[in-house]
Amino acid sequence: MQVIPAIDIREGACVQLVGGSYDDERVRIADPLEAAAKWASAGFTRLHIVDLDAATGRGENRDVIKDIISSTRMTVQCGGGIRDFDSIEDVLCFGASAVVLGTRALENRPWLEEASSRFAGELIIAADVRERKIVTRGWERELPVDAIDTIRQLNDLQLAGVLVTAVHREGQMKGPDLALVRDVVGATTHAVQASGGIGNMMDLEDLESAGAGSAIVGMALYTGALAPETVSKEYSK
Repeated sequence: MQVIPAIDIREGACVQLVGGSYDDERVRIADPLEAAAKWASAGFTRLHIVDLDAATGRGENRDVIKDIISSTRMTVQCGGGIRDFDSIEDVLCFGASAVVLGTRALENRPWLEEASSRFAGELIIAADVRERKIVTRGWERELPVDAIDTIRQLNDLQLAGVLVTAVHREGQMKGPDLALVRDVVGATTHAVQASGGIGNMMDLEDLESAGAGSAIVGMALYTGALAPETVSKEYSK
């Protein structure tokens, strides 16, 4: 399993939120390039970038994201408010290896089918889950569908992977939703990325045992609950 540090961008800064709430920001680094350089120096080889403002309709940080990708040798996957083909193309042209899609991909199946055909093997579908329901539009809208059923319906598409985030655990460092991860792994034919609640090395071991191919980690790395060099040594290849 690989650990992928997260850079969540809000108003041009690198931040960490608890439970997806804009009112509960716990970490802010003014220069996201500084954060990216820190993770590269620690030995990580991949990076996960999310434009929080674009995801919630508050603006966008496209230039910042472009600068991060161009400044690092890490493999980058990027998402947040990407809802049309031109935007997907732009992010790939910036140098991202994969584009993470959420809201439109999960709300509009015909569009997702065309996107996965045009960009075969370059898309990761982000299933943000709160109590087994899919949430979209920056975690503000709950879809009336079961998360596992939704993920199972992605099996016939040419994807780079599926990212499942336990929104109800996000930023709390109280442990991942292992039952959710196990069910996702059992339902999908795609590589699984897991996020939400990771707080210590045992959590990473548990996710690996549950079948996750990679783990997106934010708060625990930024606060020092996890030692970056220790994590990268065990989980960066």
